[in-house]
Parts: sequence; structure tokens; C-alpha cells
Amino acid sequence: MNPSEIKKMLISSMNADADPIEVFRRLKDEGISYDFSKSFGDKVLDKLFSAGLTINSEMEFVKSMNFAFYRIALTGAAAILVLLISIFLMEGSLSFNSFLGLSDSYNESIVCLLTGN
Repeated sequence: MNPSEIKKMLISSMNADADPIEVFRRLKDEGISYDFSKSFGDKVLDKLFSAGLTINSEMEFVKSMNFAFYRIALTGAAAILVLLISIFLMEGSLSFNSFLGLSDSYNESIVCLLTGN
């Protein structure tokens, strides 16, 4: 029996009206058997459980990365807030010039530096 005939027989055995026992008997008469080794089940279970451990370790990694990100983000937000408060206390306002550290006296020197006069 060639491989195409075996393939057709296996596909036809999936029909609702087909008798799987008859297909198995025909394959056995041709000398074809699909027996698994005794350790096949153990190998499959080992692969399944190792995949579960891999997924679990990936989830733990994502959780720890989220935890680290939130700690860094909260620290950064607190630093920005302290910076804004210090600018407000030193300059008395939160304008664009106060963010850049510019006051009226510095504006003239920057204009002179840019124009060359």
C-alpha cells in the first residue's frame, strides 16, 4: 500500500459512517502499525509541564518588570514635582522663562550672544 492510499484511507475513516475498526484491521493486514513506545506518555506529559513552567516564569518576569517600572515612574514623578515646587519658590511663578531659569537680566545677555552685538 503506497502512502497516498494510506492517506486516503485515514481521511475517509474520519467520516461519521466509516468504521474505524475496519480501517485499523486493513492497516494491520498491510503490516502498518502506529504503536507508541511505553515512555511516549511520560515524554508528552514532561513537555506539557515544562511548557507550563516556562509560561509561569514569563509571567513572573513581566510582573517583576511592571513592579520595577512603577517604582521608577513614581520616583521620577516625585522628582519632577519637587523640581516644579523649587522653581515656583525661587522665581515666584511657573512661566516658561522660569522653567528655563531665565530672568529679565539674562534675556539681554542671550540676545547679545545670539546677535553678536
